[in-house]
Amino acid sequence: MKFPTDPVTLATPFFILSVIAEIALARLGKLKARYETKDTATSLVMGLFSTLSGAPFAAISFAGAIWLYHHRLFTIPMTAAWAWVLVFFAEDLTYYVFHRLSHERRIWWAAHVNHHSSQHYNLSTALRQTWTGGVAGTWALWLPLSLLGFPPAMVAIEKGISLVYQYWIHTEAIRRMPRWFEAVFNTPSHHRVHHARNPRYLDRNYAGILIVWDRMFGTFQPELDEEACRYGLVHNLGTFNPLRVAFHEWVGIAADLIRSPRHALGWLFGPPGWSPDGSRDTSASLKAAWAARQKAVQAPAKHEAA
Repeated sequence: MKFPTDPVTLATPFFILSVIAEIALARLGKLKARYETKDTATSLVMGLFSTLSGAPFAAISFAGAIWLYHHRLFTIPMTAAWAWVLVFFAEDLTYYVFHRLSHERRIWWAAHVNHHSSQHYNLSTALRQTWTGGVAGTWALWLPLSLLGFPPAMVAIEKGISLVYQYWIHTEAIRRMPRWFEAVFNTPSHHRVHHARNPRYLDRNYAGILIVWDRMFGTFQPELDEEACRYGLVHNLGTFNPLRVAFHEWVGIAADLIRSPRHALGWLFGPPGWSPDGSRDTSASLKAAWAARQKAVQAPAKHEAA
């Protein structure tokens, strides 16, 4: 079977041209976009080396998909329109699971964290991709689709379409889409929430194309006009060094394993920030502290109103 044309590769010239256009239009005051030269350069370097480092694992993943397809449970024709509708939903749900795991389990967060490391939110942020996703093995989540009977080429194309779709939602230039669109699809507004480090917004909106998965599984959070998104990590890196951006969490995991190997499962598969004594910040603890502060602020107001 011939390896399929990659939609991401085909779209790469558009990615570069649109980043240039967004920068130019922002400087002319035609749209909202904040860029910093070193930050943008880091994103571009991350994107370039992500492509290079991911190539061997893409080949391994595709070979595995072909093997499973030879042992498929059903035969789903690539030429049927209904099959493309089915793979669209199946792949998009798989992406939701992958994305949620990449935020909720530290070993997979280590491969994904670099995408959230920019304190700016613009089209170049979409290109700040992982160098270690292949090592983390999250590509295996898509293999069952070929076992079900979707041709590997079909899955690869649909996966690429999803990634191309997600590019345009990395912008502050678009405030809101029409209400019906916001209800069904992932949008810049929804994805700004996903990239925000505000406690209210942490670990929300994992969608690829369809926001309906977040609505179904309780991870949806709308962007609120009264609370602007603050971007980056809970504890920002303070560097534009691509090596630090790519590997800092892996280094942290290694240090924790060396210091306390008996807690290996927690260090690897606990939520980011997990520690045996609970002394570090996790998404859950930050949200709980924020909720407590909100309750404390609102209590006097309710008392005065009464």
